[in-house]
Amino acid sequence: MVDFWVLGAAAFGAGLVDAVVGGGGLIQLPTMFTVFPNMAPATLIGTNKLASIFGTSVAAVSYARRVAIAWTVATPAALAALLFAFLGAYTVTKVSADFMRIALPVVLLAVAIYTFAKKDFGSVHAPIHSGAKEQTLALLTGAGIGFYDGFFGPGTGSFLVFLFVRIFGFDFLGASAVAKIVNVACNFAALVWFGYSGHLIWQLGLTMAVCQIAGSLIGSRMAMKHGSGFVRKLFLVVVSVLIVKTGHDAWLRW
Repeated sequence: MVDFWVLGAAAFGAGLVDAVVGGGGLIQLPTMFTVFPNMAPATLIGTNKLASIFGTSVAAVSYARRVAIAWTVATPAALAALLFAFLGAYTVTKVSADFMRIALPVVLLAVAIYTFAKKDFGSVHAPIHSGAKEQTLALLTGAGIGFYDGFFGPGTGSFLVFLFVRIFGFDFLGASAVAKIVNVACNFAALVWFGYSGHLIWQLGLTMAVCQIAGSLIGSRMAMKHGSGFVRKLFLVVVSVLIVKTGHDAWLRW
């Protein structure tokens, strides 16, 4: 019973944070590893994806109802992410991802410094591309992040938000909305992979999904109520935690 409440609280918190800026995996997945220390990591990751796709999907729908989604960016980025997440998942079975553990905290630190230094970064929604150029950049962004998510994964949602602000000129709220669409595609690709290989605990994943959905509904509404300034602040908090977490992991494996 205690484990149930712990996992439910973790799923709720993950759904709330993930709905705003991504990074929910920082809460949910480590909790699952703590509660089930002897379970196969692939099974825990697959079950985590099962819960996460429900929360992310609900957040995406919630945004779509209240925020103008840039579908000319979201659609090609999501399709590319779907394909390349499969490719990334396949590649990690052939190539070690250890080098990513060392590079990731450095990249995240650069993202945090850039966002903090530019006080107006993501405060105004002013798209800077259109037509074929916009769609090409969306395909490249979706492909790159999709491959990363399948190959390694930590911080995928936060990277998406940052890139949609930096490359496309979206504000943080608009970037977060589009990021949720792409995140659904990434989660679906991973879920199919884990389901095919039998690494899913359906009952646990669906139970946690209920808590994820509740958190996602609250998180997305908080983001839309408080606007891009709130999303930016939470983004910096999540990225800072990611830097500490991934830096610690890289140091242990050094």
